[in-house]
Amino acid sequence: MDTNPMLDIKERAVALLRRFYGYTSFRPLQLDIITSAAERRDSVVLMPTGGGKSICYQIPALLAEGGVTLVVSPLIALMKDQVTALAANGIPAAAVNSMQTEEENRHILNQLFTGRIKILYISPERLLTEIEHWSRDLPLSLIAIDEAHCISQWGHDFRPSYTQLARLKEIYPSVPIMALTATADRLTRDDIAAQLRLSDPALFIGSFDRPNISLRVINDPGRQRRLGYIAELIDRYRHDSGIVYCISRKAAESINEALCGMGYRSVVYHAGLSVAERNLAQDKFINGDVQVVCATVAFGMGIDKSNIRWVVHNNMPRNIESYYQEIGRAGRDGVKAEATMFYSYGDIITLQGFVDESGQQAINAEKLKRMQEYAEASLCRRRILLSYFNETMDHDCGNCDVCLNPPQHIDGSIIALKALSAIVRVSGNVGFSMLIDILRGASRQDLIDKGYHLIKTYGAGRDLSYREWNSYLSQLIQLGLIDIAYNEGNHLKITPYGARVLRERLPVTLAMYKEPERRKSSRGKKVVEKEAELKPAERLLNELKEVRVKLARKEQVPPYIVFSDKVLLELVRTEPTDMEAFARVEGVGEKKTVKYWKPFVTAIRKFKGIAEPLGTGLSHDETLLLLNAGYDVKGIAATKGIKESTVYQHIVSLIRQDKLTDFSSIITKEQYVRVMTLAREDPEGMWEKLNKEMPYGLPQVALAVSDFLLRSKQK
Repeated sequence: MDTNPMLDIKERAVALLRRFYGYTSFRPLQLDIITSAAERRDSVVLMPTGGGKSICYQIPALLAEGGVTLVVSPLIALMKDQVTALAANGIPAAAVNSMQTEEENRHILNQLFTGRIKILYISPERLLTEIEHWSRDLPLSLIAIDEAHCISQWGHDFRPSYTQLARLKEIYPSVPIMALTATADRLTRDDIAAQLRLSDPALFIGSFDRPNISLRVINDPGRQRRLGYIAELIDRYRHDSGIVYCISRKAAESINEALCGMGYRSVVYHAGLSVAERNLAQDKFINGDVQVVCATVAFGMGIDKSNIRWVVHNNMPRNIESYYQEIGRAGRDGVKAEATMFYSYGDIITLQGFVDESGQQAINAEKLKRMQEYAEASLCRRRILLSYFNETMDHDCGNCDVCLNPPQHIDGSIIALKALSAIVRVSGNVGFSMLIDILRGASRQDLIDKGYHLIKTYGAGRDLSYREWNSYLSQLIQLGLIDIAYNEGNHLKITPYGARVLRERLPVTLAMYKEPERRKSSRGKKVVEKEAELKPAERLLNELKEVRVKLARKEQVPPYIVFSDKVLLELVRTEPTDMEAFARVEGVGEKKTVKYWKPFVTAIRKFKGIAEPLGTGLSHDETLLLLNAGYDVKGIAATKGIKESTVYQHIVSLIRQDKLTDFSSIITKEQYVRVMTLAREDPEGMWEKLNKEMPYGLPQVALAVSDFLLRSKQK
């Protein structure tokens, strides 16, 4: 009977997903991408951070009967993370990079050529050096190029070494290449395909919607309120982690110092630190030894930590691509997360300076403008983000500050007239802060020295606070009444439209300023009181996190490698009390079931008040699970606390039910032939002879295999 190869790929892919990763279904587009790779077609994959790109090349690696999947990545952190996660799932993977000794790298490459590695992570520089010495006969099943935007001059992180990767098509013309990136516009996508010389590549564009991330922008609330806001986030997610992104090294160090002074576990990360200092900070963050990292944009690429619950931008990023990639590091497990951006015109001035110094002023200026428009938006922020990536959303998201707390509007005509009049009277020769001080009647010496205290509008805005004026001036710039002359010391100028408003007294509508919330810290005694008020599900979640931390420390891996927060939430929801139920939980693969079921199930049973001791587990399905995870009969017997003969009985039953169809790890061909020969020649005396030659129960396995083969022929 003819079989559908597409259906075969799907069935095998889903089976592998369940076995190694513990999930029963793929995310959107993943199976399409996997199928394309299995059919040996080149592809360009655009999928946002946290969208599940790694599965797209890992499953094809497992589907391939022979050959190695090469993953080209510039990110050592990603290599380390992915290899650790794959090993935890029972998948043979390794990485070659500069953080390892040359002896270690050579040992890994030797394993590559002996077929012991299924997935190899390698940097583009190292690959281009090594590949010239590799045999053209090295069997490759797939080449995955991560962070593929680095190959394009239009990408936001261009790297010259990537341009040489076109050599891969010359050396391995028949091996499919999968180019993956989280952020790339149409121009960059086309350039990626051209630079890599891909042959009629399939294009896959995943949705950029990350509905679990709440979006918020706060117009400069001042240093103390910024710190208070960050402290509240740390307290609220005290068992998890967060990132504070800063525009400069100095700002990152300042916030880190302040948070440490408040008693929080914080580290700083930026390019000015030594490699050892950066690695130490990153390891502390990944392993959960600290609650927060204060960093420049040098941090985060390749970080696969699943329990980052919040990201704060202390300053506005330079473009939406970078912003989206950075906030995408929160909530990678699909659980609730928060992204907050503090925004000021000081950021615009600083970033405009970066644009002026860049080699692509026009395109970078346009990207900065779009970022500014997002920060100043009074529309649903998620719709603006998705629109930037050419994705349409026909409704408001309900999970951003604009949707959750729509602005109230006021008649801002008088406010506008005061500001515009002041700019005219100082001949457009002051910046943001000076204009506010003039309007509020401040007694700055430089203000008095220039005679600004003598103009008619000096002190005309005393009724408004500095923060109120900061907000309203920002809106006047957004509305096009005022412009910033970046080439004239960032002075404020009246636009033609602003001049018309001033001249004709046109009405101006502004969004009412709202004071940022004053958030109280819940540290100390309040934390203890809050713990007591937790709901049962929250208490169980915290207990399971403690179990996870202990296991992670014992194995010297980050806690999220054991299980993500999403899996822990599933454990809380389903409350499995035995191995079988534990194995059915989404996100729990076969190897992790065998490895972790006892400590987690024990904690759940204790929480539920189940007094009976945890059973050894005698079900046939548990035996099948252990067999699939690579355990032999002796190992299964030891794990379950039963006799080996009982394990063989389970195997016989599984074969007769057609649940077990691969017998190579249970009985050898020679043993099978011996049993079947004696069954024909000496059926009465066979048992006595065989019990002396092989383990008790193995002959019954041989007979069950014989029956299985007969049934298969009849079908």
